[in-house]
Amino acid sequence: MSLIDTIPEELGVANSWTETGGVLWLTPGPLSVRDLAKTMNMVQARFITITAVELPGEEGFRLEYHWDLDGTLLGFPFTIALGQPIDSIYDLCEAVDWIEREIHEGYAIDFAGRVYDPLLLREGQKLGVNLRKEAE
Repeated sequence: MSLIDTIPEELGVANSWTETGGVLWLTPGPLSVRDLAKTMNMVQARFITITAVELPGEEGFRLEYHWDLDGTLLGFPFTIALGQPIDSIYDLCEAVDWIEREIHEGYAIDFAGRVYDPLLLREGQKLGVNLRKEAE
């Protein structure tokens, strides 16, 4: 059994890996992103990035957390409702600093437990510059 095969059990999820587009995906279910980060640290996976996807209508967002483990890209999707924060993992993984700040500014998503230094926005600009604008 490979280290990757032990991750679902380590996370306490019954789901198995699904490969799509060269990424092994695992739906974490009720698992928190902080528990995921702790497990990824334990297996010495390397954080890659977070992809933010705005869902249609008023559904919210899907945040896809990407990690590398020995050359295999692992993906973990989390769905959050509009206005709902998601826990920051900055204290567990410093590499997440820039992308949490970028997603905060670009999509107005709050990462609970974070204090944000300005990144790309200038004084007077509002959060959410990357949000889709519905045709009026």
